Amino acid sequence: MSRVGKYPVPIPAGVEVAIVGRTLTAKGKLGQLSLDLTDNVDATIDAGKVAVAPRDKTTPARMMWGTTRALVASMVKGVSQGYSKSMEIQGTGFRAAVNGPNLVLNLGFSHDVVYPIPTGIKISCEKPTSIKVEGVDKRQVGQVAAEIRGYRGPEPYKGKGVRYTTETIRRKEGKKK
Repeated sequence: MSRVGKYPVPIPAGVEVAIVGRTLTAKGKLGQLSLDLTDNVDATIDAGKVAVAPRDKTTPARMMWGTTRALVASMVKGVSQGYSKSMEIQGTGFRAAVNGPNLVLNLGFSHDVVYPIPTGIKISCEKPTSIKVEGVDKRQVGQVAAEIRGYRGPEPYKGKGVRYTTETIRRKEGKKK
């Protein structure tokens, strides 16, 4: 069993963490995030570190102990450094462009796919075949990237579609005569 919960989360310079009631708030140069603590865990701030502890020895409390610590660490990193996911588009005529508050994707359909960019997320396209999703919230950045990839995921025969830059696609052999 992992014991990640027992390690306190260090607070870097330029980040303010406050606990008001059952809400933990982190504020940094990139933005502000908040987390509602469950009834199973307590959080304290001591000497520039956030420590999370379970309230009792029950299984749900021990499960939420590590989860809460990981969420707090993600919040602190998000408001200080931010998160980003890079994606690339492969396929003839496939491209992307940011048009005002929307991401317009040409993915081989009879129409363009228009994706409204959510608040708190910044999407940029340096080249027509690359997309970069940036934001403060790790979960939201991953969700937006997954939604964009979901419009046309990479197919195994030619590799066409939207993929993460770190992703490798297992290719299949085509039909034989």
